[in-house]
Amino acid sequence: MAGLNKVMLIGNLGADPELRFTANGAAVANFRIACSRSYTDREGQRQEVTEWVTIVAWQRLAELCGQYLSKGRPVFVEGRLQTRQWQDREGNNRYTTEVVANDIQFLGGRGGGGGDFGDSGGGNWDEGPGDPSGGPDAGDLPFE
Repeated sequence: MAGLNKVMLIGNLGADPELRFTANGAAVANFRIACSRSYTDREGQRQEVTEWVTIVAWQRLAELCGQYLSKGRPVFVEGRLQTRQWQDREGNNRYTTEVVANDIQFLGGRGGGGGDFGDSGGGNWDEGPGDPSGGPDAGDLPFE
């Protein structure tokens, strides 16, 4: 049976995206979004829980994120989960799980972070059917 690895999130950026370039010139943007949910506990008190999720975008999608996204902006992100491993300065194995985006949409109106991107045709950025770089290796990533 084939598996499915698909993530859809709506949240607000916690900081401006970091836009960097790999040694082979591929653009990569990373940022975190806060995804919150509310519920009422057993005592009738309203509770809110926030999950912080790391998002990674590649190529043209990364460049658009660096150009148009900023702290506090609401976004819809669609992508896949990916776990990477690296070694820290002490030689310990470290792991991180992130969402590799293939589609990002602004939410909200103009001035509130959404809307028109000039000639790009609206507020939807789609990386397309595949990663044109052939998919990044953990060694290509410019951050820990």
